[in-house]
Amino acid sequence: MALLKNSAALYKGLFFNTSASSNQLVLQCPACFPVYYYRRRNYSPQARAEVSPSTEQGCFLERLGRRQVLSLGAMVACISLYQANPVSLAAEVKKGFQFVSDKKDGYSFLYPFGWQEVVVQGQDKVFKDVIEPLESVSINMVPTSKQDIRELGSPKEVADALIKRVLAPPSQKIKLVDASEHDADGKAYYTFEFTAQAPNFTRHALGAIAIANGKFYTLTTGANERRWEKMKDRLHTVVDSFKIDKL
Repeated sequence: MALLKNSAALYKGLFFNTSASSNQLVLQCPACFPVYYYRRRNYSPQARAEVSPSTEQGCFLERLGRRQVLSLGAMVACISLYQANPVSLAAEVKKGFQFVSDKKDGYSFLYPFGWQEVVVQGQDKVFKDVIEPLESVSINMVPTSKQDIRELGSPKEVADALIKRVLAPPSQKIKLVDASEHDADGKAYYTFEFTAQAPNFTRHALGAIAIANGKFYTLTTGANERRWEKMKDRLHTVVDSFKIDKL
């Protein structure tokens, strides 16, 4: 997964404004590239090793494939979490997924079992498949004075602006497939689906956005178009699980 070195500046340059005459969403950023695209090109993240096998375990793991090793590591982490808080884990985690909760920034979501957390400059949290580079989930936040996502426009208006000006570069052919609104615990969320076509690949992606705690939250996930049919149910689970808590 990759990220432009000036990614922090990109998000610092992003701001939301409302004109005096309308509630038009205004987004400005110095360089607009999708998270999955510029991470993959210019940044080499380091995976956070959650499980460090002993020498004896290492010999055994060397005989396993990469996916089996990732699954084993995720399973150990999941068991440890269960032992620490079995009731909470059972309530939150759907089969085949792992649960992440950030109490400091007030959000939580599920991600597919086996995806690894990676450190990516400019993103609050990122999990990805280490074999399929376009399969990932990331979350980012920017400050805003708005109180509700509906203040910025309709789901289609907001999603279209965000995709074209932030989530995809101008060189890619963008198609907004769907955009909708739903409420959860009295908070409005916009969810959307889009494709971004580059010369050598097409990414099929989903997103969820909301405003709370003085922040504009953006969660995005996706996969290569050639794997969409296989991954779409899991990616929809990721987006549907996204929740923001009041701090």
